[in-house]
Amino acid sequence: MESKELLKLQNGSDIRGVACEGIAGESVNLTPLASNIIAQSFAAWLSKKCGKPVQSLTVGIGRDSRITGEALSNAAIAGLSSCGVKVVDCGMATTPAMFMSIVFPETKFDGSIMITASHLPFNRNGLKFFDKDGGLEHEDITAILEGAVGLSEKSGKVSAQKFDLISLYANHLVKTIKEGVNSGDKPLEGLKIVVDAGNGAGGFFVSKILDQLGAETKGSQFLEPDGTFPNHIPNPENAKAMEAIQSAVLKNKADLGLIFDTDVDRMSAVLPDGTEVNRDAIIALVAAILAPEYPNSTIITDSVTSDRLTRFLEKDLGLKHHCFKRGYKNVINECKRLNKEGIVSPLAMETSGHGALKDNFYLDDGAFLAVKIVIALANAKAQGKTLASLIEKLDPLVEAQELRYKINCEDFGSYGDKVLEEFKARAEKAGMIMPKSYEGVRISFQSEDKKGWLLLRKSLHDPVMPLNVEGERVGDAKKILQVAQELLAGFDKLSK
Repeated sequence: MESKELLKLQNGSDIRGVACEGIAGESVNLTPLASNIIAQSFAAWLSKKCGKPVQSLTVGIGRDSRITGEALSNAAIAGLSSCGVKVVDCGMATTPAMFMSIVFPETKFDGSIMITASHLPFNRNGLKFFDKDGGLEHEDITAILEGAVGLSEKSGKVSAQKFDLISLYANHLVKTIKEGVNSGDKPLEGLKIVVDAGNGAGGFFVSKILDQLGAETKGSQFLEPDGTFPNHIPNPENAKAMEAIQSAVLKNKADLGLIFDTDVDRMSAVLPDGTEVNRDAIIALVAAILAPEYPNSTIITDSVTSDRLTRFLEKDLGLKHHCFKRGYKNVINECKRLNKEGIVSPLAMETSGHGALKDNFYLDDGAFLAVKIVIALANAKAQGKTLASLIEKLDPLVEAQELRYKINCEDFGSYGDKVLEEFKARAEKAGMIMPKSYEGVRISFQSEDKKGWLLLRKSLHDPVMPLNVEGERVGDAKKILQVAQELLAGFDKLSK
């Protein structure tokens, strides 16, 4: 494959592409050939990183429920085996479990690969890579793709040991819950918890964790892996997906609902009355759980969190809110940086549901976050309290809107920078309040006429400028949006 073809597969710190036909206008570019040569290049990259001969490496490989997962996994196994790597086939797995395969003493792999495209449509797939330091960085993926240029597909004799990683991972989470609740072998007895796995890889959370610990899980749904995703998109941010888990909670009178994305590195929750706990609220809930153990600590979030979250974290929990950049690797790396500098930061979390704890290897792990919430639920019930009480002081969301302006020119990055520069200059000239922003331009409105905020930024990868607007009272969002549109007047290469 040519360099241009391969480099198009890079999506930040992951590899993603179209892996099968099925959607008009989308041509296949992530083939078994690509998976094979990329795996070969990863072997060479990992050998250099570890300082070990390729033949001394052990690499684990897993996949989610996507229909192209097995073919891409087999191709990657063949590519690794052709280099002399010892390959362990973990079968159906999750992204967090594949990182933990490097940590668990029973496995201690040198590196691992997860075949997944997270929440994307059924025709997409991808590869995520891990080494002892966690998920690879953007520049690492570029180096691996460049290293695959010119390589040819290799198969030969394929050797891969089978290993039930998901059971080992589940046992780790079971142990965590038992330690957190400290109430015998069935610490979840008396609790009704329903799970929506969206036909991804998260169904194990019911059979291997909740059921084992005594929870009643009747009403859990879409637990069987099915890469056609027949019920809803496996994405906690998707409206239909959230409606599905809300309905399951209400119908079964559950104490808690949990919903995962396809590869279980993201999650959201639902309270007994059907209230969704996602975006700002899921960050608030996890922060409230951690606050007693980490007083005065710093919570890292992406840039689109709201002013109401800042108020809750700082005024109600006594924490600090560091509103950083979009991108789960960005918030995780910032969390690592602060802790290294001696600034305690127990949590890095995006509104998308990606959440990483300092005490869990800075790993964005939806199942581990769910475990922390389940522990909090059990402990709250034992004290005669509710899970909802942890975030009862979080102001309700009144109005929120996101517009995505297309940048209609080839050099969209430079044009986006020009828009942001002028947008900021116009806001400054008008005397508007602009809090410190690590990406884009954020404006805060706290007058009697309008209360809320807006954020204009560039997309991480696409020729798009998202505009997020939030109003604190009915009608405020419309007024703030009008201000934004006035500040954007005259940019002829932007369109809705």
